[in-house]
Amino acid sequence: MPIQIERFSQALREHASEFAIQLREADIERLGDYYELVLKWNPRLHLVAPCSPEEFAVRHVLESLTLVSHLSPQARVTDIGSGAGLPIIPCLVMRDDLRATLIESSQKKVVFLREALRSFGGQEPPRLITARFEDAPAPPTHFITCRALDQFQKLLPYLIEWAPRSSTLLLFAGEGLRNQLERLIPSATVERMPNSERRFLIIARCAEACLTPVTDSRAR
Repeated sequence: MPIQIERFSQALREHASEFAIQLREADIERLGDYYELVLKWNPRLHLVAPCSPEEFAVRHVLESLTLVSHLSPQARVTDIGSGAGLPIIPCLVMRDDLRATLIESSQKKVVFLREALRSFGGQEPPRLITARFEDAPAPPTHFITCRALDQFQKLLPYLIEWAPRSSTLLLFAGEGLRNQLERLIPSATVERMPNSERRFLIIARCAEACLTPVTDSRAR
């Protein structure tokens, strides 16, 4: 495991500038601690698909950290389908001013998240909700993040309707989800991930959504 952590840390050092992210050695050390925790739990919980330390550093952590520049000081952030803690835990490592709520439906993954948040929470203890997002009241929030959600395209209209009107969506998307989101919120901003042709960060204000109410026929 020490060799994996070192490979992960070196990949952060080598690629952070491609994402316009500045990492201190203290940040790299804390992100390495997070990666070590994922490695420990992943064989039991299948938090993420098997990948190299370099891929986890770039594809999972640095891409997650592209959110940081969009989050205002003291922002309230709600992360949907937190799973392995991506993207929210890397953001909490870098920004201890954030006030986070994590929503995850898997009881087993919640056990991991509870453990991770003991070490990587911010100034205000993060709130952890065990539920599908559509079964829980939307908490007061400035931003809603989501990186991986089962049946994401099917659930996207429900997510938009569920979210507070004043909130901003920060969603990681492929081509299909990007096209759908641009139809629902034409004013959405699209940022392409560095070194990728098919992965995007979508920034969209919920108040600007063009959405037919869908509450009466929720996806199950």
